[in-house]
Formats: sequence, structure tokens, C-alpha cells
Amino acid sequence: MKKVSSKLQTAYRNVRWYVRGVVGADAYEKYVRWCEHTGHEPMDEKTFWRDKCDREEKSPGMRCC
Repeated sequence: MKKVSSKLQTAYRNVRWYVRGVVGADAYEKYVRWCEHTGHEPMDEKTFWRDKCDREEKSPGMRCC
């Protein structure tokens, strides 16, 4: 039973990772990792999402829909 539970947890984590990537929910996490790598000071999460939405409104070509 323990092995099945472990496999289900692994499957759940993998599906969650994939879905978050597809819908862009992991964009802030990627941005923070990029800032850490480059030495930039990251924006707070609320400012990041506002900036991202503003950029997408100005450049609709960035969006898929």
C-alpha cells in the first residue's frame, strides 16, 4: 500500500508541475530564480503579475489567445 501511495504522490506532483507550466502559474517562481541567478533584486509577487499583465496588454502578440 505504501508503494501505491508513493506512486500516486509522484504522479500528482508531476501533473501539478506540468499544468502550472502550461497555464503560466509558475512564471513568478521562474522570475525569482532568474533574479537569483543574475543578481537582480526581484519585484514582489503582486508587482510582478501587474507588470506581466501590463506588458501583455501592450503587446498582444506575446499571448497565445
